[in-house]
Amino acid sequence: MEIPADVPLPKIVVFDLDYTLWPCWCDTHISPPVYKGPDTSTVVDRRGQKMAFYDDVPEIIAELKARGVKIAAASRTSAPDLAKSMLKLIHINGQRAIDYFDVLEIYPGTKITHFTFIKNATGIDYKDMLFFDDESRNKEVEHKLGVKFKYVHEGVTWPLLNEAVYEWHQYAGIEY
Repeated sequence: MEIPADVPLPKIVVFDLDYTLWPCWCDTHISPPVYKGPDTSTVVDRRGQKMAFYDDVPEIIAELKARGVKIAAASRTSAPDLAKSMLKLIHINGQRAIDYFDVLEIYPGTKITHFTFIKNATGIDYKDMLFFDDESRNKEVEHKLGVKFKYVHEGVTWPLLNEAVYEWHQYAGIEY
């Protein structure tokens, strides 16, 4: 369920990780170390618990990247090394997921700090960013910086992405 090719996209899409791209808090639900799972789309922790992206996430990330959109992570986890390990072990189309990301801002702190670094690293204006997160408090990036925020209820999905792109167009004053 792709976004039509003629629809303009943000220059960068930023994702929170926990309960946005995968169904867990990596700093509390995953027991390190993590290992490659039974297939390249999963990881397994030391207790044998499997974890993978939500169903639509790999295809969404691959599609955005193929369309020239930069991808970033903005996560306030207290286990940044674990999150990065998980991104290295999970594969999308035979490539490590971490390699799809242009910027990784994964550490405790506010999303305002994460986005300041993302803007500095990419040179992309806040108005050209779209952000997905499962915590409504992080909408502060929209109010304070001008980044279009999209609340994620149960993982990023194609319908949610399409809705968010439409809302980003309205927010940025771009004809859809």
